[in-house]
Amino acid sequence: MPQIRNIAIIAHVDHGKTTLVDAMLHQSGVFRDNQIVMTRVMDSNDLERERGITILAKNTALFYHDTKINIVDTPGHSDFGGEVERALKMVDGVLLLVDASEGPLPQTRYVLQKALQAKLLPIIVLNKIDRSDARVAVVLDEIYDLFIDLEATEDQLDFPVLYTNAKTGVAHRKIGDSSTNLQPLFETIVSAIPEPRGDPNGVLQAQVMNLDYSDFLGRIAIGRVFNGTLRRGADVGIAKRSGAIEPTRITKLYTFRGLERDEAEEVPCGDLVAVAGVEGIQIGESLTDIENPQPLEPLVIDEPTLAMNFTINNSPLAGREGQWVTSRDLRARLQKELLTNVSLRITDSDTTDVFRVLARGELQLAILIETMRREGYELMVGKPEIVVREENGKKLEPLERLVVDCPESFVGVVMESLGRRRGELGKMVNHGSGWVRMEFTVPSRGLIGLRGQLLTDTRGTALLHALFEGWTEYGGEMASRPTGALVADRAGFTTAFALWNIQERGELFVGPVEEVYEGMIVGENARDSDMDVNITKEKKQTNMRASSADEAIRLIPHRQLSLEQAIEFIADDEFVEVTPKSIRLRKKILDPKKRPRRWQQIRANAEAAQ
Repeated sequence: MPQIRNIAIIAHVDHGKTTLVDAMLHQSGVFRDNQIVMTRVMDSNDLERERGITILAKNTALFYHDTKINIVDTPGHSDFGGEVERALKMVDGVLLLVDASEGPLPQTRYVLQKALQAKLLPIIVLNKIDRSDARVAVVLDEIYDLFIDLEATEDQLDFPVLYTNAKTGVAHRKIGDSSTNLQPLFETIVSAIPEPRGDPNGVLQAQVMNLDYSDFLGRIAIGRVFNGTLRRGADVGIAKRSGAIEPTRITKLYTFRGLERDEAEEVPCGDLVAVAGVEGIQIGESLTDIENPQPLEPLVIDEPTLAMNFTINNSPLAGREGQWVTSRDLRARLQKELLTNVSLRITDSDTTDVFRVLARGELQLAILIETMRREGYELMVGKPEIVVREENGKKLEPLERLVVDCPESFVGVVMESLGRRRGELGKMVNHGSGWVRMEFTVPSRGLIGLRGQLLTDTRGTALLHALFEGWTEYGGEMASRPTGALVADRAGFTTAFALWNIQERGELFVGPVEEVYEGMIVGENARDSDMDVNITKEKKQTNMRASSADEAIRLIPHRQLSLEQAIEFIADDEFVEVTPKSIRLRKKILDPKKRPRRWQQIRANAEAAQ
């Protein structure tokens, strides 16, 4: 049996794990010397490359001497926790990457907690040791504290530590030693990570952790062989979640080498595998011997905490830009997403064209919506809501651990903002560098719209990281958006003259010569009430002369909302209209005569909550 090591790289967002995988692939000889390879090669998704974050768990493999090292690159954001939980099931150890300046952050804690619960052995890598503000010894102490806090075992606490600069591809056992490459890292992986268990001649047990699709091969199931040997042409059974065993034949088998897949006749236990042509298999199900079935336990994923209503676009401008616009198209696309995203839940509502999508957080929902609009879908989404559960007659809501890093001068405004959202300060640390780190516990609904507000209050300097902490008793109604909206009262094209007159009322979201319709939100009112405005008004032409007639119109640049900002901004009575080319805000009820006043809406929501 060949030597195999299975390892997952876990880290907080932007701590450099994808860059480290790049360097490992280059130094292991996966690429030819003259081969042109883009940077962050594991971030293959367009959205991943644009945002600089890992969204989907992906695996690769490299060879160090006679040992095959399977590497799984995991997302660093807790919103994509479903990807993390699957990835950790495929490996025998983890490589925990921590920024030598920032130290362990909430997402580091989240993924590490899952790894320690799975009894995986860690290797600690302190990255970016070349930073001028690196504090290696202090961060290492923080990592030990984190391990103890997460109740790590003695074996897990006895971890090896390496110091790296992923950008230059250098790893050190001690800072300042003579190493010029990643050889210390490869040697540590081979010596510290245990070999996979299992009997190659035992009963077949293989579990599916991910799904891919090929136009030529159909559905491709990606997973790990835990016991026995998977052979091409063999008749095996799919152990369904219901307990049934469905017979199927393995038509094609692939193993991983670099970024490529090599066709294989058989794959022994311990290795990662891609199985083509197995129709009907889902994530979490397993392949087993059909005559002597011994299925593995299905995957258990944490429950979602946030819900959002998706509906068809029925605005006056609907159907102009999108290719897929009906409720049937929307339903089919959401059902397709469920095949590969096990942390999502989708339920039907009272009406046939509204779907309630449950997820881990705002970012996960925003990524799904952005992906759909790029595929040509038109839809509308409502304000995110928390998922509330009942236990022993008590109403419970999700609670988050929030870490905020900001300059010392903004500590007061951050604490004031979180106080209004029922945030409780747990810990505050001043590193002496002019920055302060504050740790709060805050209800999940208090985080909706918080990022945009804090970035405004701190002039774009605040860094926010949240992590699901547990459930707490429902705390009653919470303060909603303090400002109202500027709403167009008729259809037409905006004019510079109308914008010039309205801009002193608040902040505008549209520029000149943009098409609007009645009920569309064109700006944020400075007061707490909504205001209907005529944004298409033209300047009346006259042959009377006046001293102000030729006064220049100076427009303040309008605020172009991104998808996440739009989702954070909307109130309960508003929608975000998403099309392939546009993001618009609108009232749910377009006709102002039928639309309830904002204070009536707030009062009704408060009464419903009680």
